[in-house]
Amino acid sequence: MEECTLTDGTVWLSRPVESDLDAITECCQDPAIREWVTIPWPYGRRDAVDFVGETVAEGWAGRKPIWGIRLAEHGRLIGTVSLGCRPRDDTAAEIGFWLAPGHRKQGLISRAVTLVCDFGFDPDGMGLIRIFWRAFTGNHPSAAVARKHGFRYEGLARLGSEHRGVRRDHWMAARLRTDPPGPAGNWPAGI
Repeated sequence: MEECTLTDGTVWLSRPVESDLDAITECCQDPAIREWVTIPWPYGRRDAVDFVGETVAEGWAGRKPIWGIRLAEHGRLIGTVSLGCRPRDDTAAEIGFWLAPGHRKQGLISRAVTLVCDFGFDPDGMGLIRIFWRAFTGNHPSAAVARKHGFRYEGLARLGSEHRGVRRDHWMAARLRTDPPGPAGNWPAGI
C-alpha cells in the first residue's frame, strides 16, 4: 500500500518512524494504554523498535496502515490510529487507536478517526465497505469515540479476545460505507 499522510490542519497522521521510538516508548507507559491496548508489558524501547520496524513496516507493505498522530506536520507522535484488513478480505478493516494521556478530551482522536474513516471508505483511498471496531468491555472512552462516529453496536463477544494470556470479553461495532458519519443511537445504556 502506498504510504500517505492525512491532515485536517489540526492533526497530522503519518507513518511512525525511527525518530518516534522514544515518544512511543514514553506513551506506552500509561496505565490506561496498558489496560486497553494489546501491547507487550512491560513496554520497553525494544518493543517500540519492533513496532516501527516490523508491525508498521508490514502494515504499510500490506493493507494495514498505521499512522502516528501529531499536532504538526513533523511534530512529536502523541498516539496512533490504524486500519487493518484481514487476509483475503480487502473490503473490511478493523480500526484501532490510542492517545497519550496529556492529549485526551481535546477532540484529537475524533479528528484522527474522521480522517481515517474518510480515507478507508474513499474509493481512491482503501475503498472499504465496512470498518469495524472492538474494545475490551469497560473501555468507555473508546466506545464513546466509536459511537460518535456512526459505528453501530453489534454485540458482546464473550471471552472474544486474548490480552496477555487472559481471555476477555469485548464489545463490537461497525460502520458501513453507506452509514451516516454522525452519532449512532443503537448502543445499550451504560456503554
